[in-house]
Amino acid sequence: MDALDKEILAQLQADGRLSVTELAERVGLSLSPCHRRVKALEASGAIAGYHAQLDPTVLGLGFDSLVFVTMHDARSETLEEFEAAVTSIPHVVMAQRLFGVPDYLLRVVAADLTAFQNIYDQRLAKLPGVQRLSSTLVMKRVVEGREFPLE
Repeated sequence: MDALDKEILAQLQADGRLSVTELAERVGLSLSPCHRRVKALEASGAIAGYHAQLDPTVLGLGFDSLVFVTMHDARSETLEEFEAAVTSIPHVVMAQRLFGVPDYLLRVVAADLTAFQNIYDQRLAKLPGVQRLSSTLVMKRVVEGREFPLE
């Protein structure tokens, strides 16, 4: 990946809706070479997709919680079953496996406390292999959706 590829990635991170024509102008390439580079970056996996960044509060999902999950055991079949189940819960917008204890960190969004409690009781507490759940509320989002540094 050269400096021009990194500039293309930086421009697309800032505005994924750029047309190839606009992108080519911004990075100083003609249309065809720019298009080839974007396609190569997509094929390599450097560009994993294009998404709109939504505001959860505007969507009625202003209740934001972090849930720490400690598992009964670390057998691969238990973890696979847990990960498949947690992936099926739409209100879990992030799930990360961690080193140490706890085993997982989930970000769960909901409309309000009552909705979160329902998700917690009916879905999260019933996830396979879970020994313990611990949650905390997000007071304020300070950094979110930040662009990756392309140095």
